[in-house]
Amino acid sequence: MNNVSKIKKREFKLQKRYKRLVEQAYNLRQTDCAESDISEFNAIKLLNKINKLKYLYRERKSETA
Repeated sequence: MNNVSKIKKREFKLQKRYKRLVEQAYNLRQTDCAESDISEFNAIKLLNKINKLKYLYRERKSETA
């Protein structure tokens, strides 16, 4: 398995977690604001990691071209 496919696989897993956290934050908004904020904060941290992986993928792609 090459590095690009590892990066894409990791990105896919993080995206699934990100979507779950965003949905959880939305569902908790009316009942528990503090828990909603925590879920949203964790989702933002994951989004930052996803963006870093996309940058790495772009870097690898431009190196092979």
